[in-house]
Amino acid sequence: MREEGLAPARSAPVRAAPGTSVKTSAAARAHARAVVDAGWHRSARPAREEDVTDLLLVVSELVANALRHGGGLAGFEMTPVRDGVRVAVRDYSDAVPAAVGGPGFRPAGHRVGGYGWPLVVRLARDVAIEARAGGGKTISVFVPIRTTGRPA
Repeated sequence: MREEGLAPARSAPVRAAPGTSVKTSAAARAHARAVVDAGWHRSARPAREEDVTDLLLVVSELVANALRHGGGLAGFEMTPVRDGVRVAVRDYSDAVPAAVGGPGFRPAGHRVGGYGWPLVVRLARDVAIEARAGGGKTISVFVPIRTTGRPA
């Protein structure tokens, strides 16, 4: 028996509604919000807003990085599970993000930007990068979503 207000322990990936697609960071954020709204019922046990904000930031950065550095967005999936959301973003590039250093770390030759990937690594769990057989890669992460413990 599942606890009221939480997404099921196992769920199929949630794709954008028919007729829409995720092609921008804004569309990915809107889709992520819809997934949370469907999985964590505001009237029973709402999701903690700070966790939803973390999810929206992670989704936005992963999609922006695929568009900016990965040759485009090849796929986007979100899978709600009991304690959070699994996100998978596919792109066309074989290049993997640079390793993340400690606080204040900046890569050699750093001029602007470069904060998106460290943000993803800091906010997400189970970060994995997998090469795709036909080229490109999939970056998958898990973002925990806690509940407030009280109805909204």
